[in-house]
Order: sequence, then C-alpha cells, then structure tokens
Amino acid sequence: MCDYSLHATATRPAKIADKLVTTSFISSSTRGFAAVEEPGVAVCLLPGTEVVFDREAEYDHIFGRLLPSRCKLGSNVARFRQVNLGDPNAHHDALEFPNGRTVLVTRLRPGQHATVIQLPAGQRSTTEEPVSDTAATRRGITA
Repeated sequence: MCDYSLHATATRPAKIADKLVTTSFISSSTRGFAAVEEPGVAVCLLPGTEVVFDREAEYDHIFGRLLPSRCKLGSNVARFRQVNLGDPNAHHDALEFPNGRTVLVTRLRPGQHATVIQLPAGQRSTTEEPVSDTAATRRGITA
C-alpha cells in the first residue's frame, strides 16, 4: 500500500526485481520508495513484500549526528508491513527487520537502494500459466 500522505503522488504497484530507491516526493512531506528509473512515481508495496537493500538499511535517528551507529538497522533484508492502522492520521507503511526492529518507511534515509525479492502470496504475475492437472502432466509434474 502507499501511505495516506502520498495521495497526490503518481503510484504503481511493486513487481519482483524492481530496483527501488528511498526518496522524498515533491508533492508530499513524506518519504517512500520510487523505482530508480521513475523517481517521481511512488512504488507501493503490499504487506508481506520483501526487499533487500544494497547495504545495511539506515534511518534518521534523533541522535544520528552524534551516534551514527544508532541509525543502522542491523540488516539489509526487510519485510513490508503496516502499523498504526487504528490512527487514520498516522503513517502506516513500515519495514520489519529480522532482528524485530520496525521502522516507518518515511524515516528511512533517502538515497538507499533496494530490490524487491518477494511479493506476498496471491500476487503472482498474470503472465504465469496456471498449473492445471493437464499442464502439470505436460510439464512432468506429478502429485
């Protein structure tokens, strides 16, 4: 999903292997993901989407200038999720890291590169052929 504050920004859904960059959008006071080749278009992630950053992910921390290590999230892999759903005026888009830390997407440092490595179940590409019994038999797949 794309956070409520991106309603004035062009958006598109994420795809597997999308190359993303964390960015601030001109029409919004928030940050999010944009495709590297489409910097003005917000890429919307669904809950359960997994991304891998080129380096250890970082976010803006209140003491970041004094303690730069406090800005590091301890991993370069994260799963997208939504938080604060009961508050319509709060940011909802977040990343959860393997160490249990959850950070709002809007707090990620701009300029970080990431790749979509997995979409949530049920988000298969429409170009994939559904595997029917007949198709499975042609491919040599048996139950």
